[in-house]
Amino acid sequence: MVNNFFSFKQFIIYQDRSAFKVGTDGVLLGACTDISIANKILDIGAGTGLITIMLAQRSNAEIVAIEPDYDSYIQACENVTLCKWRTRIKVRNCDLQNYFPGHEKFDLIVTNAPYFTNSMKNPDSRKTFSRHNDSLTQKELLSGTIRLLEDNGKFQIIMPYAEGSVFIAEAQQWGLYCNSILKIKPVPSSEVTRLILGFSRKKEKVTERFLTIERGRRHEFTEEYVNLTKDFYLKF
Repeated sequence: MVNNFFSFKQFIIYQDRSAFKVGTDGVLLGACTDISIANKILDIGAGTGLITIMLAQRSNAEIVAIEPDYDSYIQACENVTLCKWRTRIKVRNCDLQNYFPGHEKFDLIVTNAPYFTNSMKNPDSRKTFSRHNDSLTQKELLSGTIRLLEDNGKFQIIMPYAEGSVFIAEAQQWGLYCNSILKIKPVPSSEVTRLILGFSRKKEKVTERFLTIERGRRHEFTEEYVNLTKDFYLKF
């Protein structure tokens, strides 16, 4: 049975109502996202609010989190209300396609978005909604990002390797150029399974890095992974 909450060093994430629970993808994106220019952040598909709260811990930015699933939205509101950075965070029960905040734009947009296109769907319709791109196609994600991103802003996303490689090419058609790639391997002997991709409107030389999570045995974490997540995980 999944615990109803997940304790981090400086906050707690309740997850009994959210369609998806705390996972490595969310933690990695929250810990790896480049916040160097972040003053106004948009988190697309906030879920429990994990990434939003992690970015609030790491920055002084004002953050808007949008979440279309009502129960997940309520859960994110609960978690944000309990965290010490709540005055800088707004949560909206809205999907990207219908989020029109007037003239407001963001210098950083992040998402752990629905990315599975042809894989078998979960019988739980809410989980399917959260992890398949039926509800948010790549075209809709890129269109919404272009609409809401500041001219000098950055967009960052975590995706499986195969889907990420395709997404890089599609994003370029919309005028978003990939300028950073973090290739993530579960263990040294495995293939790359996840990509954290960074985009901007400016075409630059792509920087590539690798991150391996475990040394080879379960729960024997690499020094790099420990250093990346030690401000969050209680076990480090």
